[in-house]
Amino acid sequence: MSANATILKGRTGDWEIVMGLEIHAQVASKSKLFSGAAVGFGAGPNEQVSLVDAGFPGMLPTLNRFCVEQAVKSGLGLRAQINLKSQFDRKNYFYPDLPTGYQISQLYHPIVGEGVVEVEAEDGTFFNVGIERLHLEQDAGKLIHDLSPTESYVDLNRAGTALMEIVSRPDIRSPEQAVAYVKKIRTILMYLGTCDGDMEKGNLRADVNVSVCPVGNYDKFKETGDFSFLGTRCEIKNVNSFRFIAQAINYEARRQIEIVEDGGKVDQETRLYDPTKGETRSMRSKEEAQDYRYFPDPDLLPLVLEQAWVDEIKASLPELPDDKRRRLMDQYGLSQYDAIVLISEQAKADYFEAAAKGRDAKLVANWVTNELSARLTADGKDFSESPLPATHVAELVELIETNVISSKIAKEVFDLVWKGEGSPAEVVEKHGLKQVTDTGAIEKAVDDLIAANPDKAAAVAEKPQAIGWFVGQVMKATGGKANPAAVNDILKAKLGL
Repeated sequence: MSANATILKGRTGDWEIVMGLEIHAQVASKSKLFSGAAVGFGAGPNEQVSLVDAGFPGMLPTLNRFCVEQAVKSGLGLRAQINLKSQFDRKNYFYPDLPTGYQISQLYHPIVGEGVVEVEAEDGTFFNVGIERLHLEQDAGKLIHDLSPTESYVDLNRAGTALMEIVSRPDIRSPEQAVAYVKKIRTILMYLGTCDGDMEKGNLRADVNVSVCPVGNYDKFKETGDFSFLGTRCEIKNVNSFRFIAQAINYEARRQIEIVEDGGKVDQETRLYDPTKGETRSMRSKEEAQDYRYFPDPDLLPLVLEQAWVDEIKASLPELPDDKRRRLMDQYGLSQYDAIVLISEQAKADYFEAAAKGRDAKLVANWVTNELSARLTADGKDFSESPLPATHVAELVELIETNVISSKIAKEVFDLVWKGEGSPAEVVEKHGLKQVTDTGAIEKAVDDLIAANPDKAAAVAEKPQAIGWFVGQVMKATGGKANPAAVNDILKAKLGL
């Protein structure tokens, strides 16, 4: 059993959770998958709809080459098989925001086949999640129910937008792993520029398939490939935040355990997570593929790619998160933890590298991942919008390294730089924040202090840790600007330690 698998205690025994996720990622593209209509957030209702999207009779879809390229790029980033021949199918169902009465998807021959993603767990260990497939499909429109008490409104702006559906194997064993996996997929797609990862706008959302089985059954499933060892799965649709993913899984697993322990049977169904009530509720009984009456789309030829084109796309890929993590550790001597935090956002890693040139990389990493990250988060900004250029962090670290300021003074300097008072060097000059490294001035402060407190000075000989009081007083006397190392050395010499 994997180290990070969640074991849930029931009345009749212990249970384990098994999950597979389907991530729907909106392709970063200016136009839709089969029409020239614009894609974008914030347009008025039905302003970005072509006759193809609206399902007008006789309208023919035309495949968007750029969306295909984005799917291939994503497949390569997931270390997955690129299928040179794939095919589009019609998935037939009626829904008010689906004017054609079918969705164009890929069931039998997806554009991307099997792959594997290495995911970092919270405790610093790694686990692999198998990718079953990535296929292209068009999104449906949107129903708006809160504009009228008696009517629903249909906005087709989203209809026909290109989606990549990334389907994982049932390799995920805990809510924490599920969240880590979605974060990793999101990071990879954002590095590749194939999806903007904006979960608030629904541009990346997950369907979570959850089942429970008695402890030990998952290992039997892994050995035999026999799904009968696993429980019946329920699919929780369209979860669009990391927090909700974890909450939905926890609730759903408990719900299923209760049903089975009460002698009932879990029905395979599609459920929705209600974050206000913190529970999942039934949406519809789970359809099987035959219920959708899939068949090859008669308006679209099979999609045939040339290997040379795929190779060209592969050669153009940016450095991916896993490679960047390993390189930051090798090149800058960073810990795995620091490297993982830095690569979580491409802009954060780039910022760090710009600031770390010729500086103490560990110190730079600390300032970037702690002080600066906290300020940006508080202001609702990310690293690409940082008001502080990387050169300012580099300069601040240089001032610490060359003993011009102490780490403590550096925090004060950072505050003033953040408020727009200039570069770190300018702030230090303007506010007279240079560290006192003149040993004569420090010695005088120490002598005055010892003369005024002979009893405390005598006590230090018996209790050496009492020197801390003297350090504090000297720092106070010098306005916090004395070099702490020099203060300690001089005090030890004068107090005979």
